[in-house]
Amino acid sequence: MSDIEIIRKFALKNAIDYGKADFNAVLGKVIANIPNAKEHIEEYRKLVKEVIDKINAMKREEIVNEYKNYEEEFKEKEKIKKEETSHSNISIEGAEIGKVITRFPPEPGGYIHIGNAKQAILSDEIAKMYKGSIYLYFDDTNPEKSKLEYVYAIKEDTNWLGINFAKEYYASDFIPRLYEFGKELIEKGLAYVCLCSEEEIKNNRKNKVACEHRNYSINENLSLFNDMLNNKFDDGEAVLRLKLDIASPNPAMRDPTLFRVKHKIHYRQGDKYFVWPTYHMATPIVDSLNGITDVIRSKEYELYRDVHIFILKNLNLRIPRIHEEARLRIRGNVTQKRILRELMNKGILMGWDDPRLVTIKALRRRGIQALAIRRFVLRFGLSKTDSEVDMDMLLSENRKIIDPMAKRLFAVIDPIKINIESFEKSVSLPIHPDRDIGYREYKVENEVFISKSDYESIREKEIINLKGLAQIEIIKKDNSFINAKISDLKGEKTIQWVPTKNNVRGYLLIINDLLDKNGEINKNSIERKEVLIEDYINKLNENELIQFERVGFFKLDKKNPIELLSL
Repeated sequence: MSDIEIIRKFALKNAIDYGKADFNAVLGKVIANIPNAKEHIEEYRKLVKEVIDKINAMKREEIVNEYKNYEEEFKEKEKIKKEETSHSNISIEGAEIGKVITRFPPEPGGYIHIGNAKQAILSDEIAKMYKGSIYLYFDDTNPEKSKLEYVYAIKEDTNWLGINFAKEYYASDFIPRLYEFGKELIEKGLAYVCLCSEEEIKNNRKNKVACEHRNYSINENLSLFNDMLNNKFDDGEAVLRLKLDIASPNPAMRDPTLFRVKHKIHYRQGDKYFVWPTYHMATPIVDSLNGITDVIRSKEYELYRDVHIFILKNLNLRIPRIHEEARLRIRGNVTQKRILRELMNKGILMGWDDPRLVTIKALRRRGIQALAIRRFVLRFGLSKTDSEVDMDMLLSENRKIIDPMAKRLFAVIDPIKINIESFEKSVSLPIHPDRDIGYREYKVENEVFISKSDYESIREKEIINLKGLAQIEIIKKDNSFINAKISDLKGEKTIQWVPTKNNVRGYLLIINDLLDKNGEINKNSIERKEVLIEDYINKLNENELIQFERVGFFKLDKKNPIELLSL
């Protein structure tokens, strides 16, 4: 295959994926696939530009037909890549077919985001690989944060992600059993009631200093713990701590807290409890009691691995396999619930479904498909290498999925009128180039609108193709108007248009990073562009996906006024 053929192949593939071929993307593929291309970069830059200009001037149908020559080759490569970047990276040593149970353990203190989804999807994928099950476990032992609203939202989001849980349970339902396990630890001399203030505990742990309460007898600790359970302490006056190594270089081992007093109404338990277990006391034990074989969790919990194993071992409970994986971050975004709430209170964010966010609720609203999120997550597999990636990586996966379903329409930005001498024509434009799902029909008389950017790129006497309508020769152009006439010749440039009568005004919301490079709120995180759209859009429903040709993919978010979110 010649160099030109290789360039053309990758340009066609890029045009198929994204509507039009991108110079930088195709050049990157050329450098990676043609030996010595890097040494002759200027020559190849010129060749790539020439090929891309020709392909971007082609009709969609022509691109699709030519791409068929390479379709099987690319499908095979994508299949191999998917296998290499998913299952091979998440194999579990010691796992047996039919004997694997994983779980997704969200705290119902907010809406889940794509980082949480990574944990859920990996756990689901492992369960499927080994023909096992995945459970939904709500870590709801913080009465201040846990809310029923978030329980419902998490169930809705995980269902949308395609995760089918075999079982659902709540940490707060296990509290009586956790109290018994707490007493057992005391009786074994492995836990003690600490009456220090929160600040004293923090400073003592930092300075590796043991407090006087660490030396209380087993009977004294049992009595104090019963006092905690009998409501004889106010919030913060007493905690049960695990007796480990206060001088350990690992701060997690410096006598972590197992139970604390909080007099708060719980969304599920009401005022039934006021002594609440921490994550260290609840989750490892509840995992063991429910038969979890494999725990997938963020590597930030790696410090606590020895704490949790110590607890389970000394309570004679089965220890699951624990797999720490790197956190997934989208560059230029925020996931911390506290910060998001502050931004909402200040009116900077519209809510948990603000399309600039990476909550599942927001991604779904924007038009990101659940399958795109799954494929995106599986590209990273089980890895301890932190990943901070651009949103474009997820959007790229999404475009591959929505391209076959997105309806094609025309839209123009900053419209300029073209007057075509003695022209009248009725046209039927396909709603999709590859699927027989109908047509949009218009009668055009003399005039159409084109975008200002296209107006600026054309010259007098140039022949251009108005896509699906006519070939025209530019007679004259001024600052806001073009005169043209019909031509029998075909031009090199194809542009889109909208009728002057059958159009509606709408707004494109171009979604950019929420944060700038300095970590500050990006003032251009949403760019609102006014456009004219062919009025077929009035026949579409909210949430439908659209590709405005040579503009990009969008989701119809609202119809009054018409607002579309960029993809």
